[in-house]
Amino acid sequence: MKLTKYGHACVRLEKDGKVLVVDPGTFTRDPVLDGADAVLITHQHPDHLDVDRLAAASPDLEVWTCEAVAAELADLPLKVNVVRHGDDFQAAGFQVDVFGEWHWKNHPDLAIVQNVGFMLDGGLFYPGDALTVPDAEVETLLVPTNAPWLKLVEMVEYLRTVRPARAFSTHDGLLNDIGLSLVDNWLRMEAEAQKADIRRIPVGESIEL
Repeated sequence: MKLTKYGHACVRLEKDGKVLVVDPGTFTRDPVLDGADAVLITHQHPDHLDVDRLAAASPDLEVWTCEAVAAELADLPLKVNVVRHGDDFQAAGFQVDVFGEWHWKNHPDLAIVQNVGFMLDGGLFYPGDALTVPDAEVETLLVPTNAPWLKLVEMVEYLRTVRPARAFSTHDGLLNDIGLSLVDNWLRMEAEAQKADIRRIPVGESIEL
């Protein structure tokens, strides 16, 4: 499959002529849904969910997400499927397994929202805003590297717990060039420690998995 990094927490996956987009939120400015066959949405925060973008999308677009997001999309002319931890399904030619139920704890005055993570084709795991450890081997991890809810030590411990062969930065759209250089350094250190391919893919660039 081909993976392209878009702004902040959004990725676009292409395989066998099909396109699957994960978390096209408001921080992603590109026309990421052009030609998309299906969308996966982990949770309802706007940096992962852009309702206006989905409202303007083709009505043939199929969405897979948690119950809370489905409620926000109820008035849109899209086919919206509700999924929960333990579910599995096919979307745009990808096999998808669902892991996790809740967002990582954020602000003490804010309720913890639903959050589902997605394992694609039995190897690529996108946890959303959580540090879910799936009950399955992870070949490629899309690892959150910066967030109000995330500490550096938690990110490193997550990488060491999952121990993927490859890990690529996500949730990094709040950082300026200085912050991104720090992320690059931390990921490089962990790549050397784990002898794995752990790094940040610049926005707009693609890799083959």
